[in-house]
Amino acid sequence: MATQTDKPVVLYTQGTPNGFPISVFLEELKEKYGGPDYEAVAMSIRDADIGKVHNQVKSPWFLEINPNGRIPALTHNGFPVFETSAILLYLGAAFDKEHAFSRDPVSDPQGYSQELQWLFFAHGGIGPMQGQANHFNLYAPEKIPYAINRYLNETKRLFGVLESRLEGREYLLDSGYGIADIKTWAWVRLGPRTGVDLGEFPKVKAWVERIDQRPAAQRGLKVPNN
Repeated sequence: MATQTDKPVVLYTQGTPNGFPISVFLEELKEKYGGPDYEAVAMSIRDADIGKVHNQVKSPWFLEINPNGRIPALTHNGFPVFETSAILLYLGAAFDKEHAFSRDPVSDPQGYSQELQWLFFAHGGIGPMQGQANHFNLYAPEKIPYAINRYLNETKRLFGVLESRLEGREYLLDSGYGIADIKTWAWVRLGPRTGVDLGEFPKVKAWVERIDQRPAAQRGLKVPNN
């Protein structure tokens, strides 16, 4: 069964580039507004734990929250939300009342469009390509040079897009730091592990370091505490 708690927000997560954006954004919201209060539940993403560990992402109770059986997922007063970018947008709408980290589609439709564009760039590009590069380079039982090179080169190409975007900017949006940065940074900061030398992308490297230094980012990277 889902976690029973008196806290309004429950985050089901694990320490991955998909999970960290949510905990970082929640920490940013807490720092800015004092809330929402949330509970983080560590989920197992190991197939070997299916049917053996209660908090496993393929457990029937969790599939009621996220039918895709992946982290992160979140409930707000029982309402379930899944997919990293969808959760970021939901939290922005529900809690970022001054639009400090998210754009308002009514008063700032162009800023909101810009936010969606870069969120989707990360969600459909950076995450999947870098994730596949990690898999074939670090975890695949068989080294397949074509696959390794294919995904590593595409990851580097996408980092090059970010390098161009950050020309003359500190953050991805003209309006400054926000959820598009948080989403993208969580993957890009692990570029060296993937095999990407961030020194080849000096503006990206400076952007990563800028976000790394934020207290909320540092706290969010410690969630879940397991």
